[in-house]
Amino acid sequence: MPSYSDWSDLDPQWAWDKWQPSEDIPWDYSTASHLLRRATFGQTPKQLDQAIANSLDETIKGLFDSGNTSEYETTASEIGKSVVAGGNLRQLSVGWLHRMLNTPQPLLEKMTLFWHGHFATGADKVNDIHAMYQQNMTLRQLAMGSFPEMVHTISKDPAMLLYLDSAYNRKAHPNENYARELMELFCMGEGNYSERDVQELARCFTGWEVRRLQFRFNRFQHDPGTKELLGIKNIESGEEAIDVVLNHEATPRFIVSKLFRFFIADEPQPSPQLLEPLARQFREDKLKIAPVLQRILSSNLMFSQLTRNRKIRSPLEWMLGWMQALQMTGNLQLVSEGLTQMGQSLYFPPNVKGWEGGRSWINSSTLVARANALHKLMHDSNTRFGKTSLLEYAKSIQAAEPIRWIEHLQRHFLAIYPADAQRDSLLQEVKSYPLERQLREIVCRMATWPQTHLS
Repeated sequence: MPSYSDWSDLDPQWAWDKWQPSEDIPWDYSTASHLLRRATFGQTPKQLDQAIANSLDETIKGLFDSGNTSEYETTASEIGKSVVAGGNLRQLSVGWLHRMLNTPQPLLEKMTLFWHGHFATGADKVNDIHAMYQQNMTLRQLAMGSFPEMVHTISKDPAMLLYLDSAYNRKAHPNENYARELMELFCMGEGNYSERDVQELARCFTGWEVRRLQFRFNRFQHDPGTKELLGIKNIESGEEAIDVVLNHEATPRFIVSKLFRFFIADEPQPSPQLLEPLARQFREDKLKIAPVLQRILSSNLMFSQLTRNRKIRSPLEWMLGWMQALQMTGNLQLVSEGLTQMGQSLYFPPNVKGWEGGRSWINSSTLVARANALHKLMHDSNTRFGKTSLLEYAKSIQAAEPIRWIEHLQRHFLAIYPADAQRDSLLQEVKSYPLERQLREIVCRMATWPQTHLS
């Protein structure tokens, strides 16, 4: 198995070949927990035990299996409509947090978050709760389907049209905002287009409007002249132009690089050679998302030591990981407010580039905010653990002894286990407290450990 210093020398074929458990790296609690940390928002004890009982193949299949979710979707839809009816944009995140914690399709929800950061749209500018909610539903519907369909759909999405001023794109004064971001941030990446391409693409989108929160094509405001985009001549419509961008050789490389960073490692930047097998598959599959994602999640590289601890948990991953490990339920408004303090307010990305991620998540302010948010939730009177008290929950999973409690938390939450000295020091710090307080203090003090922020 190569070491970290071998990243640049990795054999790309080996990296993306399917991983097979071995004596050196078996399918056990460590590998299963690693997979679920990356592919979901953490795991409950029941979910982790089920993954171990299943094979790797069964676990991967379960992540992609849509199954019969009609009953859950009915409940989630009712919650969403209730939030929308309330008219408070800040409450949208509460409905989404409920989905993240309760969905039978956690990978789908994590991919919805991925696309929310990719096609970043800020509710503060759109200022319409119906448009933002509908975009979220659209991203979820298309999250693991066809990337071309997603780009065509999001290009006509009312929230996106309003956010990037495409709804005001007129033939007399073409607005270049969406044209530029479609190529630079959504499909191709920097350095693959010219300013002339931006101008020509903006002309293609003239006349695209929003009326009564629906896309509308206004032919009177559309520039009908032919355009040349990325070396392709005789383009007229916005739909034709989107296909040209999607067919550019840079598009599959750019998208798989984003998936790599989201699921594999924040750094180092992968080489083009390492990404080429993924880009080739994505291209050959006509930019279908699920097949290349499944290859990433089941790969040698995913399960190698190279990827362990190579991602800094986002505020969402950090907070929801604790909640799943402790089977916490409670005031999701508290969670939402805490996420804002940590730097990840759902529906309010910082700009069109979305959240930078990686090391940007961590600074002296956000570290304090993380610890404070968990402390508030742990001590809130509405919080339950497995629908009961913390002590009763710990007893129910045979972890009421402090040492067993730490073992439970490290198994379900930590990518790096504490050294014996660190663990023993924690036990000493809390031993004078009553048992339930010991358990609570262990969680809150572990939350200040650096390794809790790594995945």
